[in-house]
Amino acid sequence: MKKLIAALIAAGLMAVALAGCSGASESGGETGGAEAYADALVISEQGYFSAGGTVTEPVEGVYDETTNWQDPTRAGNTMHVDHANVFYQIPANDNKNPIVYLHGAGQSRMGWMTTPDGREGWSEIFLKNGHSAFLVDQPRRGEAGQVSEGPVDTLAGDQAWYTHFRIGRIAPERYEGSQFPEGDAAQDQFFRQMTPNTGEYDQAVIVAAMNEVIRMTYEKTGHKVILMTHSQGGLVGWDVDLQYVSAIIAIEPGYAPSEMMSPGTYAKFMEADEKIPIIFYYGDYIDNGSEDIASTQFWQWSRQSCIDFAEAYNAAGGDATVINLPDEGMTGNSHFLFQEQNNADIAAHVEAWLGERGLN
Repeated sequence: MKKLIAALIAAGLMAVALAGCSGASESGGETGGAEAYADALVISEQGYFSAGGTVTEPVEGVYDETTNWQDPTRAGNTMHVDHANVFYQIPANDNKNPIVYLHGAGQSRMGWMTTPDGREGWSEIFLKNGHSAFLVDQPRRGEAGQVSEGPVDTLAGDQAWYTHFRIGRIAPERYEGSQFPEGDAAQDQFFRQMTPNTGEYDQAVIVAAMNEVIRMTYEKTGHKVILMTHSQGGLVGWDVDLQYVSAIIAIEPGYAPSEMMSPGTYAKFMEADEKIPIIFYYGDYIDNGSEDIASTQFWQWSRQSCIDFAEAYNAAGGDATVINLPDEGMTGNSHFLFQEQNNADIAAHVEAWLGERGLN
């Protein structure tokens, strides 16, 4: 038996060796070689973990192991709920500046990982730049859906998403000059990224879990994190503890902290001894949005709240920048600018900003 196993191992090694030689021609030239993999993403470590959450009190009664699942009352059972779920990847060229990604409403980490037309998402682009990726599904969403009570949000909203987030006036029409991926297939993929809340939205629950995500990421990597948020995730981002955060990149957050709406959060940033750098990104169809669509005024107000915050933060000794992409020569972007046709160009802009602050 040992001889048989040894023979099989030897045969396997020979097959690997032959496969390795298949890239060379008979004349000794390379048919593929290292050049073919020059742009390859090499991952040194990846995995999953959960962070935060609670355990429910046991259901009234005594657990009976002999009936277990057959007992419909679930007497004596508990549930682990309201945690975040994290998928992480650490690249071989790790630059020691990990990025924690937090999605917005109706989405999961998938939005950072790909585009509706199947190109590289931001997590892959920044991984190639050396940033470890820690991709979060917030509590009661995606792979962190375990919750003690519902309801699951099943309200229809494809058309409302499309209009409110400035992809076009009415699906499937896109605004003129739109960077949103074209075609029925891409639009279908976009809508199928959406995922419901499995319970009531509770920002305090999400913030508690995100604090654990950030702490555990710091413990794993030994480095503070760059917190990248989108939309509703931006509201959570303002409330997290900043002890292990090196910078915030807020992609069209609902709004920035203000003295009137969130005085405690506002003071946290303005009075901090160490003020972290913050950058906001906004796309197109805001100044030039349709006046009869109520969302246009909302986005104008949202961006202005960030401008007001940045002015106050900078006056207090901080470092905050609001980027209006059309002013940078990048037009046609919706609320989902990290998924659109020029997402690599916008990512390069972000990377340059990080480099100016020694974060790459």
